[in-house]
Amino acid sequence: MPRLLDPVLNNEYARRIVDPVLKNDYTKLVFRKVGLRKPFATRQAKTNHYRMPLMEQNHGYIKLKNYSGPEIPSSEWLDLEYTTYPSDPTTFFAPLTSPNGENILRGFWDYGKTDKDGVWTPNSKKAPNLVKWVEEVGANYGRVQLLRMEPNSLRETRWGLHLDDNNRLNPEGDGWVVRVWFELTDDPKSSLVLREDDLDRKNEVRLPLPKGAQYVVDSEYLFHGAHHAGPNTRYALIASFESGPALEKWIASQM
Repeated sequence: MPRLLDPVLNNEYARRIVDPVLKNDYTKLVFRKVGLRKPFATRQAKTNHYRMPLMEQNHGYIKLKNYSGPEIPSSEWLDLEYTTYPSDPTTFFAPLTSPNGENILRGFWDYGKTDKDGVWTPNSKKAPNLVKWVEEVGANYGRVQLLRMEPNSLRETRWGLHLDDNNRLNPEGDGWVVRVWFELTDDPKSSLVLREDDLDRKNEVRLPLPKGAQYVVDSEYLFHGAHHAGPNTRYALIASFESGPALEKWIASQM
């Protein structure tokens, strides 16, 4: 155990050796203070981007009605090319858009872009109904990805709560980029976990994830993560959209 306090201990060692045993809210705080677990993104001071009043009134998220459109065949998420990050080997993503149209997991800022003006990837040709769903929102979209997730524990979910980095390079005066979740499989015991403070369990919100569930979330303001109760693999679509009249109109149609 003394190795846990070694100042040269890196995040990769902590993730592989320590995390499976000690993942909880309390050890997360300790790991952060000793520099073993750095947040992916931090909340920034409020900017002059346009933010939707309804989102702010609802503390950063909006629950929409469940999807009621045409049935989407499972081939549109099962037959795609998935990839993952080394830090999370249980969660995979299939990009439907990317900064340059390739099936890659890269920040749009790596290409000098904000998380808008996404370019359809080869995966999108296998998912015409999901492409149509995105385009019918009518707002400017950035990254659009299919998520494939194996079961995890609520404790692990709380450990992994994080903020997204949606608005890097986004000019002030433009619309604030938010995320829309669209659940594709039926996982009613699973939930999207939200917190305004990532260590505040008392005020935690859990949004259920039955098939067709749709939520709009300011994921750069709310710490979030998915608890997948299982037992089967879970699939969802996650898309970035720019706040503004077009997105507000779509949200009103889905209330």
